[in-house]
Amino acid sequence: MSQIFHPSTNAFAKATIFGGVFILGILVWALLTMERSSYFTQAKVVKDQPVPFSHKHHVAQLGLDCRYCHTSVEESNFAGIPSTKTCMACHSQIHTNAEILEPVRASWRSGESLQWTRVHDLPDFVYFDHSIHVKKGIGCESCHGPVGEMALTWREHSLNMEWCLECHDNPEQFVRPREFVFTMDWKPTGDSETMRNELAKLYEVESLTNCSVCHR
Repeated sequence: MSQIFHPSTNAFAKATIFGGVFILGILVWALLTMERSSYFTQAKVVKDQPVPFSHKHHVAQLGLDCRYCHTSVEESNFAGIPSTKTCMACHSQIHTNAEILEPVRASWRSGESLQWTRVHDLPDFVYFDHSIHVKKGIGCESCHGPVGEMALTWREHSLNMEWCLECHDNPEQFVRPREFVFTMDWKPTGDSETMRNELAKLYEVESLTNCSVCHR
């Protein structure tokens, strides 16, 4: 019986199979890369706000404490967004005619809240509690990045689950004394590893990787 297919068909079939696997691998790599890109995570992306609020000016230059604006961060899962009243506590006295602050004054006159855009906006299926992280000695900048250097606020990290697990797997690496939780650019002195391990024991910090910790 004569051969139906030419011998070169075997080479073509092998090339097609290996080519298909190679293309599939490229597609998987491309999808994973895109998933981690700022296009999807919005990391390093500055979002439009009703007023271009500068943390650099208010925190680094004026020395405002995070809790002045984010009033519920120590007691609640939500850190809180400052009300117009908080802004006007200062700006009814200084920069009273600055054009850039007209939305704040308009909000004060009308009683309608400013519609700030959430920068660190987690999906609805993720539970995050600011208060417990503060109590455990996790600094604001561990998650929010160098906020004191941000003239306009952006998301420093991806907020992907793998990023959260970097801390939840080994939380003692990120612990600091509670009195420095709200301090920007804090650096440990002395034996930092020993200090962090001692604080982890003192604050009862432990690795928490069970799904139900964040997905409730």
